[in-house]
Amino acid sequence: MYNAYTPKQIAKQLSVSTTTLRRYEEQGLIPEVPRTASNRRCYAPIHRQAFITIRTLLKGYEIPVVYNSMRKMQQGHAEEALWSINQQLHDIQVEKQRVESVLTMIKHADFSKYRKYKITDAMTIGEVAEIAGVNPSAIRHWEKEGLIRSIRNLHNGYRVFTSRELRKIIVISSLRKTVYFIENIKQLLDDLDTKNLASVEKSFELAMRKLNQQLIFQYQGIAEMMTYSQMMNHC
Repeated sequence: MYNAYTPKQIAKQLSVSTTTLRRYEEQGLIPEVPRTASNRRCYAPIHRQAFITIRTLLKGYEIPVVYNSMRKMQQGHAEEALWSINQQLHDIQVEKQRVESVLTMIKHADFSKYRKYKITDAMTIGEVAEIAGVNPSAIRHWEKEGLIRSIRNLHNGYRVFTSRELRKIIVISSLRKTVYFIENIKQLLDDLDTKNLASVEKSFELAMRKLNQQLIFQYQGIAEMMTYSQMMNHC
């Protein structure tokens, strides 16, 4: 005979509302829940572990990835669920490498080249978008927020960006996923303009700490997911 849990007990253990638990159930993220004679939900240990897995995964992964992986688990496709999770492990590795490479770029006095690209002081929005690896719409948004500036080509009216502005775009695109709000970004860009490298490096160190913490959360989520998988196999 297994231990039985009420929704309130599980909610209290995980510091969430019972509404949140019901939402996970409605989304098909947990096994079917049995009911008592009075039609009350009665959670078993496997349900508890499913909820723990969801909450832990959400600390390190995006919501659509977590939901998709939990549904795959429900369908008996544990390997597919793990591959989905693994993709985000790869993504955070790429993000780490990007942050490190951008910091190296900032320290480098010569910015005439970046990766395979030749840098000029008359680049179009399409060119800087390709170099920075972002959408032109993101660049227009950052300009609207006052983070970057462009000048207009006198002949056709198109936006033109200098190497200085490209450097800012690369920095924004590298750190926007970690710790920064608009005001934080503005201060960082001011430090970049004034060549306050000590402050800039501190910002990048903070970004790296955030990525390191996310990596820990991701592996904790995988550990709970493996425990959940084992329980499902036994059931």
